[in-house]
Amino acid sequence: MESAELTKGIKDTGIKNHDHGHSANQGALFASFFLITCFMIVEFIGGLYSHSLALLSDAGHMLSDSISLGLSFTALMVGARVPANNKKTFGYRRFEILSALFNGVLLLAISVWITIEALLRLSRPVEVASTEMLVIASIGMLVNLAVAWILMRGEAKENLNVRSALIHVLGDLLGSVGAIAAAVIIGLTGWQFADPIASIIVSLIILKSGWQVARESVNILMESKPDYLNLDEIRLEVCTIKGVVDLHDLHVWTITSGFHSLSCHLKVAEEADRDDILRKVEQILEKYKLEHSTIQIEGAHYADCHSDCAHQK
Repeated sequence: MESAELTKGIKDTGIKNHDHGHSANQGALFASFFLITCFMIVEFIGGLYSHSLALLSDAGHMLSDSISLGLSFTALMVGARVPANNKKTFGYRRFEILSALFNGVLLLAISVWITIEALLRLSRPVEVASTEMLVIASIGMLVNLAVAWILMRGEAKENLNVRSALIHVLGDLLGSVGAIAAAVIIGLTGWQFADPIASIIVSLIILKSGWQVARESVNILMESKPDYLNLDEIRLEVCTIKGVVDLHDLHVWTITSGFHSLSCHLKVAEEADRDDILRKVEQILEKYKLEHSTIQIEGAHYADCHSDCAHQK
């Protein structure tokens, strides 16, 4: 049996960029955690004083933000600093995904709680101090805008953990906007139902965001294929390389945000230059951001492959 196996690690430049991105995200998360936690205390006291459910629900959401931002910061720090070992060969990078899953579930729970409280308020309206509510909600909007700006300067689009924290903050921002609108309506018309209705609208938005984060986290933990990849397209392109007979047992999964892995079996012609084929395959995979790959090469007449995924789609 003649076979070759290549495990190609991330390039030095890729590691440096990944570590730089983690450092930038850690700084953004810590600054966001500090701002959100401080204002959460202010908004909670203001909600109690003004009897505003919109402010109290937003303060509750900010509490979840504070927890999630703290967890996200810890996850990035642990994932980047704790090295891989013989037991955990990828280190603790997936701690980020566990944190993101917790954030998503927390968003879902908060949205349900806000909706229940709002429905109770609709049946038993409470008089709201609209002026105090307006002032506090306006300050909250400014704080959330500042935090959202800090997080968007990082790698929110690439890092699920940071993106889940950003979604929390954007939910808070919408909560502040809803509270401002409700305060204006109550101040101008005295219609107290504006407060719980604004809370329900915000809770539905939070529900959608929480579902998206939780679903994506579960997909990563279940080792699903990244959404942007088309396995049939990758298989077809690799099989066009001269000397490649077949590609099977193809698996693609995500270790953590921005860190995708691939493994496959490659059947090649007996006279083929296997090293040259490997180089060409790697060049193709780099286009798909698959820089961590394990490729097993098999001769065209090798019949002892025990893979049960030869026809996997």
